[in-house]
Amino acid sequence: MDPKLEERARELRTLLQKASIAYYVHDAPILEDSVYDRLYRELQELERAYPELVTPDSPTQRVGEKPAEHFPTVFHRIPLYSLENAFNPEELEEWQERLLRVLGRAPVPDSRTEGELEYVCELKIDGAALALTYIEGLLERGATRGDGQAGEDITPNVRAIRSIPLRLATADPPPVLEVRGEVYLALAEFERINQERRSAGDPPFANPRNCAAGTLRQLDSRVVAARKLSFFAYALHWPEGWPAGDPPQTQWQCLQQLKELGFPVNPLSQVCRGLGEVIQFYERWRGAQLPYASDGVVVKLNSLRLQEEAGFTQKFPRWAIALKYPAQEVPTRIRAIVASVGRTGAVTPVAELEPVPLAGTLVSRASLHNADRLRELDVHIGDTAIVRKAGEIIPEVVGILKELRPADAVPYSLPSQCPECHTPLVRPPGEAVTRCPNPECPAKLRGQLQHWASRDALDIEGLGEKRAAQLVESLGVRTVADLYRLTPEQLQGLEGMGSRSSQKLVQAIQRSRQQPWERVLYGLGIPHVGVVTAQILAGHFPTPELLAQASAETIAQIYGIGAEVAEAVVAWFAEPAHRRLLQELQALGIPALPQQENPAVSQILAGKKFVITGTLPTLSRQQAKAWIESRGGKVTASVSRQTDYVVVGSDPGSKLEQAQQLGIPLLTEAELLALDPTVESGDLHP
Repeated sequence: MDPKLEERARELRTLLQKASIAYYVHDAPILEDSVYDRLYRELQELERAYPELVTPDSPTQRVGEKPAEHFPTVFHRIPLYSLENAFNPEELEEWQERLLRVLGRAPVPDSRTEGELEYVCELKIDGAALALTYIEGLLERGATRGDGQAGEDITPNVRAIRSIPLRLATADPPPVLEVRGEVYLALAEFERINQERRSAGDPPFANPRNCAAGTLRQLDSRVVAARKLSFFAYALHWPEGWPAGDPPQTQWQCLQQLKELGFPVNPLSQVCRGLGEVIQFYERWRGAQLPYASDGVVVKLNSLRLQEEAGFTQKFPRWAIALKYPAQEVPTRIRAIVASVGRTGAVTPVAELEPVPLAGTLVSRASLHNADRLRELDVHIGDTAIVRKAGEIIPEVVGILKELRPADAVPYSLPSQCPECHTPLVRPPGEAVTRCPNPECPAKLRGQLQHWASRDALDIEGLGEKRAAQLVESLGVRTVADLYRLTPEQLQGLEGMGSRSSQKLVQAIQRSRQQPWERVLYGLGIPHVGVVTAQILAGHFPTPELLAQASAETIAQIYGIGAEVAEAVVAWFAEPAHRRLLQELQALGIPALPQQENPAVSQILAGKKFVITGTLPTLSRQQAKAWIESRGGKVTASVSRQTDYVVVGSDPGSKLEQAQQLGIPLLTEAELLALDPTVESGDLHP
């Protein structure tokens, strides 16, 4: 190989990469399009003639020649959380009050003008979330958000997005770097694509978000390249010890770091001091003409240390919220009203509508919430209703145009009997919801089976809405325990179930016997007990018996569990039917428990804050974190004056030096375990 050809290929790659960063990141092109295209073709011809010159980060390698057959599922090392929504400044202020309580700070006298907290405001782009992983500076993987825990590996399509760098713009890349951001479609490009689809006789896309999300899942990356998706980065996760010197301490510094690495960052982002400046930012951009679709403002606590202290709920980071623009409202006619029964027996009136486009989707159903709301609105079948869709919530009826009410409009009120099982409905004292009290109501049974089989519970593949209905209606399944008595022969009698599919479903059901207690607890569907709450409760009460015997006062004292949850748990276990169900499940070996049951773990570390640095002798970092948190402690990512202990292993990072400077006590792994005198030698279980 001629060294001059190698050098020329390297020069072309470097120049084209710099040109892409200048164009997409800094909005300051250094090459005319025609010049870029000519240089690109020169590199392409060189690589075609000499394939050994091709490198993974070459601009020519963005688009593959062969369509993918499928997208494999990948698990996110760091979950992608959703954002809590606020729909007006008042809800934003309520969020800040909750945040201040979590951080242990005094309320702000005038939260709009004298806020002591500093925030970063970023426009909320209406697109699709993307998780990028770089290994030694090269793009290794791009994945969709999915359910936040697992998504689809769409790396070939990610490589086709010109604004996403294939190589980080740094001479000192970390071993692993994760970047999060939003893929979106510029409005002009969206219009061009839809015009092409109309000309071809294809239906147009409803909105840019749907088009962007659908494009990401195209099996042919050439289609992705042709649609010219764009990307804004907004978060990164880096390993300890990188970058050299001072790592980012704030969200704003993270955004600047992303730009330095070659990622496009929305230039309209801004640091705001207090909610007053946040609301000014929101008002400035609400209704503004932008080159992309935006449905609100994302407000993030600027300090990464305070973000760490605030932590997460089951679904959201406590330190961030989306302040959404006012919801879109449209009028349409109510064709009928039906009463829908959920798994807890809650009866919700639902309006069936003349289909109407709303917020990019075709809406044909909308919630009327409850009996009080029905009376307040004075809803009639045949009325013209005002329907609103705010964010990702289901559409709701917010008003009735009574002046348009036809003469034959029919008043509606909730039935007195359950529409599914005809049991008289009840309204518990103090509740707005009307419920069906029948434990054998088919609608409740269907919902309970679906919840039990859901991914975060027992994770039974193949047991969805349709199959749950068949099991209840055709096979007489009445409790989740009945699932474990089903045979392939019984299932083969159901519509759509053959020999193979019946065998697979029975195997999936039987495999779920091995799921741990925390998943079973979540699957029981106890009110207010979500995934995270179930994990906390299972950590403190390692068997169903221990939890069933606990008082509301005992449960409420656990860090992260409040009185409302505690009372709901005690009330659930007090029901004879629920106790019988647990006995049935335990007779079936559910949940799978260790041979020797652990006693309830003490809370000896309650209120203490720990930082872990280096590699511990026997515990992984995750195991050490779980051990500390199960005893009431909290593990944070950075050392501060509020840190009580730093646990030090081999090859510690800069946190050790920081702890020594601040005079914070240092612990070995053995000294950490010795903090709990109830732990016997060799017992390292959380």
